Amino acid sequence: MKKMLLSCFALACMAGAFAQGYPNAEATNPEKMQWQKGFPPAPDKTLHAADGSYFNFPGLRYSVNHMQEFSPTRTVPAAKEKLYTVKTKYDPNIDSIRFIPWDSDKEMTFAESLDANYTDGIIIMHKGKIVYEKYPAGLKPDGVHAAMSVSKSFTGTIAAILEAEGVLDPSKTVSEYIPELKGSGFADATVRQVMDMTTAIQYSEDYNDPDAEVWKYSAAGNVFRPADYKGPQNYYEYLATVKKIDGQEHGEAFGYRTVNTELLAWINSRVTGKGLTELVSEKIWKPLGAHYDGYYQVDPSGIAFAGGGFSLNLRDMAMFGEMMRNGGKLKGKQVIPAQAARDIACGGSDAKYQAAFAKGGEYPKLDGWSYHDMWWITNNPHGAYMARGVHGQAIYIDPAAQMVIARFASTYLASNKYIDPLSIPAYEAVADYLMKK
Repeated sequence: MKKMLLSCFALACMAGAFAQGYPNAEATNPEKMQWQKGFPPAPDKTLHAADGSYFNFPGLRYSVNHMQEFSPTRTVPAAKEKLYTVKTKYDPNIDSIRFIPWDSDKEMTFAESLDANYTDGIIIMHKGKIVYEKYPAGLKPDGVHAAMSVSKSFTGTIAAILEAEGVLDPSKTVSEYIPELKGSGFADATVRQVMDMTTAIQYSEDYNDPDAEVWKYSAAGNVFRPADYKGPQNYYEYLATVKKIDGQEHGEAFGYRTVNTELLAWINSRVTGKGLTELVSEKIWKPLGAHYDGYYQVDPSGIAFAGGGFSLNLRDMAMFGEMMRNGGKLKGKQVIPAQAARDIACGGSDAKYQAAFAKGGEYPKLDGWSYHDMWWITNNPHGAYMARGVHGQAIYIDPAAQMVIARFASTYLASNKYIDPLSIPAYEAVADYLMKK
């Protein structure tokens, strides 16, 4: 029964629960697997949303490129005019860059890492040009792909924009903006604590625990429910049920909780009177000159899944990262306020953010990192920062190397805890190479 209640996010995390026995990237290429081919497809080649099979590996390698086939969605309109332009100057040497994955003593080439991470598409930009672009499986250059929790960084960017515009005050409490949550565990948290995921809420995303709060959250957002379901009808109703942890205060420790993003999106909408898809289109996608419409999955009430529901084009995502690298500008045009871009890139470098991240204890391998505005801050010598999503989605921005990496993937391991050992050192090795160019 619980599998019927899973949201896309929960299914994504469950799909990577078992690391053994999966075929390699070549064998699971969705074109080779022939998912959804035929009229109708053969029973063993048919994926279903209601039972969650569409997000079980290796079927997820197809579904990440076709989320509209399995869920109701709302469009994020792209630009109709003044589309961005970008030059390409491909560097064949990038494939042969070598690095050593974490917890390993064996070198790997960047080209080898693509299949090791089940990469669907990847772009590397250097000094504003695309120097590397490949689509190994499923994704096409004009296609869109599920960004998973990279979606969170779009929600955080909208909040940073609204703060820069004077529309949103992060020092105010949640209940000041959302009176409906006065009785919830979020009530006395500040918006800043929501933006940085330091809320002390009683909420677990442990998918191995049948009593974890994530199941009720997932059910609230799922359009496939049993007839006797009587829980919260949408994300907003679920947020009102969240409790605070007894004896803990907000702001002390980082805790990666998707419900914080759902709440921040609600706050963004409350202060502007506009939904998330409209805000992303008006504040980012159209000013950026994005070429392709994106879309968000929505819950039964039509509320966009802010924590992981965005699907978008790879080049558009890379250009979003390039705009962020340039302080909110693209081709000399200020797309988002410079203050917003600066706060995202640098605002989390303060020692208090690193202390809160370390106290959370969830990512011991990310030593010295922090989290701010729903972006991951490495605090490494290059000042790199990231947007990250399960199954390998990433935007990696390295200001010192003048580099942006945008990647879509569909690895069988969901959590970035398993993906980082291959990904982060690979990105750093490419940055070191480009620094010499």
